[in-house]
This record gives sequence, C-alpha cells and structure tokens, in this order.
Amino acid sequence: MGMKYIKLLGITLGVIVVNIVLFSPGFIGLNLGGSAFSTAFGITFLLASVLVLIYSVYSVNAKTPAAVPVKQIQTHDDYVNALQYYKKVKALEADISLALNQLDRIARKKYKLVGVLTQRFDPSELSYKKFMSTVQAVENVFYLNLKSILNRLGAFDESEFKSLSGSKASHLPPELLQERKQIYNEYLTFTKNSLATNEEILLKLDKLLLEISRLDSFEAGDIEKMPCMQEIDLLINQTKYYKN
Repeated sequence: MGMKYIKLLGITLGVIVVNIVLFSPGFIGLNLGGSAFSTAFGITFLLASVLVLIYSVYSVNAKTPAAVPVKQIQTHDDYVNALQYYKKVKALEADISLALNQLDRIARKKYKLVGVLTQRFDPSELSYKKFMSTVQAVENVFYLNLKSILNRLGAFDESEFKSLSGSKASHLPPELLQERKQIYNEYLTFTKNSLATNEEILLKLDKLLLEISRLDSFEAGDIEKMPCMQEIDLLINQTKYYKN
C-alpha cells in the first residue's frame, strides 16, 4: 500500500473516531433529535466530516508524486512507477503510454516463453539454459533502453519546452530559438528511437516463441543456428557496442 493511501486511511479513521466520541451515548452523546443546539452542532459536524474526507481524497490523489531516482529503479514495477511520473507531460504523453504498454507486453511474453520452455525442457538441460540466457539478455537491453529514456527525461523541462512555441519565443533571435528547439527535439527523438528498439525486441520475442513452438526435435548446438536467435544476438551485441 502506498504512503498516500496510508495517509488517507489514517484521516478516515480519525474522522470516524471523532464521530464516535461525539455521538456515542457513552461519551459526549450528541443527539440529532435532541435540543436545537445539539441538533445544529451535530449536523454541522457531520457536514464538516464529509468535507474533510472529500478534500483529503482530492488532495492525496491530486498531488503529483516525486520522480523516482533512476539509480533506485530495479524491478518491473519500479519502471512503471517512474514512467507514470511523466505521463501528464503533454509532449511525452503518447511515448510514455507506449512505454507502459511495452512494459506490460514484455512481462506477458516472458511468462509465455518460460512456460513453453518449461514444457519442452527440463530447467537443468543445456537447451533450456541457452534459451533463457538469451531471453534474459535481450530483456536486459529492453530495460536498459527504458533507463536511458528516464535518465534524459530527468533533465527535460516541460515549461521550458512549452515556452519555445509561446509568445515569448517570438522575442528570441531565430538562431537561438532554433538551437533551443533542436535540444528538446533530441530528447523526443532519443525517446522515440529507444521505444522503436524495444518494439523490435518485442517482435523478436514473438518470433522466438513461434520458432520454438515449430520445432519437433533439435540438439542444443542447433540453437545458435536458429534465425531468430541470431537476430537477437546481433541486436544485443549492437546495443552493447552502442552503449560502450
């Protein structure tokens, strides 16, 4: 449970306890059907309680969460939470939605691949280990691309980006405006290129799943000769070369 929901639960329980104390006969014992003062005070407090709860729900949910430090991102859910932070940035909305969709898809594809491999091989077999090693390696590339995106988005200034097309932009020298636009276009271009690579990874995992399902029998040494395995190895090696 997130901290914001714990906070909301605490506020709700606090309001409930105060109402119990005010209206319980064993405590203050306010009676809505009693004196005019008791009735008026009781109704006023009930309305105030409702307003407090409504405001608490709004303030807790409307508050923008802090960006997750990239160096602390480790799990699948960490990546989801980190990307969610940028979902409200208009210029990035479509790309972030795609990235979140890709995260969901790679989790499902890996689950299917592990299932198929477990059905066909014993986990102790060399074939199983070779396939799983490749799947893990290409999955690492997938997450490395997302981490690279998040590193750059950490330096992305939405208000500065918006100002490039606002009225203030017309007061800047054309050369300076063009240079600033180019910088922010590089953020967007890098994001799109990284997402395109991840889309390619998802496609190759689909192809790998299909190739494995088509095989009737083969030796462990034949794995490296499979077209999809060769494509995946090439992609992994290219990424390592590029990152280094």
